[in-house]
Amino acid sequence: MTIPVPERMRVIDVPVPGGPEALVIAERPVPSPGASEVLIKVAAAGINRADVLQRRGQYPAPPGAPTYPGLEAAGTVVAVGSDVVEFAPGDAVCALLQGGGYAEFCVAPSAQVLPVPGGLTLIEGASLPEAYFTVWSNVFGFARLAPGETLLVHGGSSGIGTAAIQLARALGSTVYATAGSSEKCRFCESLGAARGIDYKSEDFVAVTRDATERRGVDVILDMVGGDYLPRNVEALAAEGRLVVIATQKGHDANIDLRRVMGKRITITGSTLRPRPVAFKAGVRARLLERVWPLFGTHALRTVVDRVFPFEAAPAAHAYMESSAHMGKIILSV
Repeated sequence: MTIPVPERMRVIDVPVPGGPEALVIAERPVPSPGASEVLIKVAAAGINRADVLQRRGQYPAPPGAPTYPGLEAAGTVVAVGSDVVEFAPGDAVCALLQGGGYAEFCVAPSAQVLPVPGGLTLIEGASLPEAYFTVWSNVFGFARLAPGETLLVHGGSSGIGTAAIQLARALGSTVYATAGSSEKCRFCESLGAARGIDYKSEDFVAVTRDATERRGVDVILDMVGGDYLPRNVEALAAEGRLVVIATQKGHDANIDLRRVMGKRITITGSTLRPRPVAFKAGVRARLLERVWPLFGTHALRTVVDRVFPFEAAPAAHAYMESSAHMGKIILSV
């Protein structure tokens, strides 16, 4: 199959950091795939908190990445590099990117590209890469969540939270999730959480300790940071694992190290974007083996809250910053 490729394309750029209005449409050359890369005609791009930080000037693109935002996209393969054998023009794919997803075309290393699971649309496919790469590498990689263990997810109604709840439940764990309203808590429970915890009116430490007969939870996925750190330590069971992936409440925290030592707790954290392709290739292999088949059995489902047209990227970012969404926000190209 031959798909015509223009020389130029539209992108959503950020010439000057600022609020949502800083996102503007611009033109750029269509990129060419390298030997191990895939060129994708983008149908949809997922919107993530990291994109908001980049727009504000707080999270610049890594060297060599496109300067315009977008960490995940889905679409149709239009060209492949000379070393790529598993994809061909016409394939429906989704991809994890270092940037550049807010565009009509993007390139990605083939090791970060996955087929869109059968039966899903490209809009739904765009909701998958960032969330599932993040959840697998942190919850099942660094934190080693095992069947029969318990997981507490902070931000359970977010894109990453909805993926974590579903995947941990599907693989045999009991899940608790915090969220900012009773509606969001019930939403988390509809995805498989044993208990949604309204952090505005409930103490997640007390709730999880009661739910686990005072034992505490085995793993916590935290995207809040700040003063959640000492409370997370209290909520963990002996030999529990805490993995921090964002710091929405701040970068600094105080902790009683005696509690960490007494419980033999592991505290770790990560960012996905700067990790090398080889690391992401390993995660991709596990997703294809363990996770992608679960969409076919309906053990997992995509959770798309709203879809915005390409030209409405500022409105999409404003909606994300309102924290009203439940699930993923998608930009339709």
